[in-house]
Amino acid sequence: MVSILIIINPRRLDYNSRSKNNDMIVSLENRAKLACLYAGAVWGLFWIPLRSLEDAGLHGLWVLVVYFAAPTLCLIPIGIWRWKHFKVGGFQLQITAMVSGGALLLYSTSIIYTDVVRAMLLFYLTPIWGTVFARIFLGDAITPMRIFTIVIAILGMLTIFGLGIQFPMPKNVGDWMGIGSGILWAIAMVRLRVDQDISAIDMTLGFFFWSLIFAFLAAIILAPSYVPSVAQTVPAMPLLFIFMALLIFPGTYASLWGPKFLSPGVVGLLFMTEIVVGSISVALLAGEPFGIREVVGIILIAGASLLEPIASLVKRSEKLV
Repeated sequence: MVSILIIINPRRLDYNSRSKNNDMIVSLENRAKLACLYAGAVWGLFWIPLRSLEDAGLHGLWVLVVYFAAPTLCLIPIGIWRWKHFKVGGFQLQITAMVSGGALLLYSTSIIYTDVVRAMLLFYLTPIWGTVFARIFLGDAITPMRIFTIVIAILGMLTIFGLGIQFPMPKNVGDWMGIGSGILWAIAMVRLRVDQDISAIDMTLGFFFWSLIFAFLAAIILAPSYVPSVAQTVPAMPLLFIFMALLIFPGTYASLWGPKFLSPGVVGLLFMTEIVVGSISVALLAGEPFGIREVVGIILIAGASLLEPIASLVKRSEKLV
């Protein structure tokens, strides 16, 4: 049958093969986009176990040490099992893990040294850095649609945070950490995009391992007299491990798998579901105000996050027709 097909139309088989390949690529991109949306939503709940550790009396920097130590210890058996894969990943894997881990540490630390609102807003300039870096290092085009979605997303953030049209210029070390964390995260996304062979499992372990190393160094240098006791940390452990198992592990895996198949600028926009989920969860669980301003901001951010993926789906469906 295949021989007859080739004789009748030798290009038909190649066309069908390309069509299947294109369908597979589209399916992979869609799953990657869903993974990034999910990952952002999970990080929107990041504050809950952190708040629990803070309520136990831990210093902010040592909160991060305990927070990153828990997943690192849980993942050590997987690291031993996949040691050969780590060796194959080599220095490039560790560099990407260090950059992404450094981004998380800077973002978490910026919350300690500046307002949460300013830290989050300055970090989520990531779509801008991601778009610029993707243009420089990957040759991705900066489309009018991308510029429009970034503007809408930033307007949504300004609306939620009640800043009107006034953008918060960096004023202190915490602000600069927020900006630096976004830049490092965008660099990590570019590296993941370039080296798609890096396993997300290995990256997850490396991500938490280097976050722990950097957090420990920061705590030892900046808060050496606030080392927490076992009595302080034990009560918060059940909640922390529940979060790790149900949300943080799968969310982190998704945040390091999805970006391998998407433009860093798109990744930055999709991750902004963190602001949506964070705003809602803080209102529900911490009694923060939630009104028309927050609703409008969430609609703008959600629209910006979904506009480009929806537009690409519409274009593909039009081509099929």
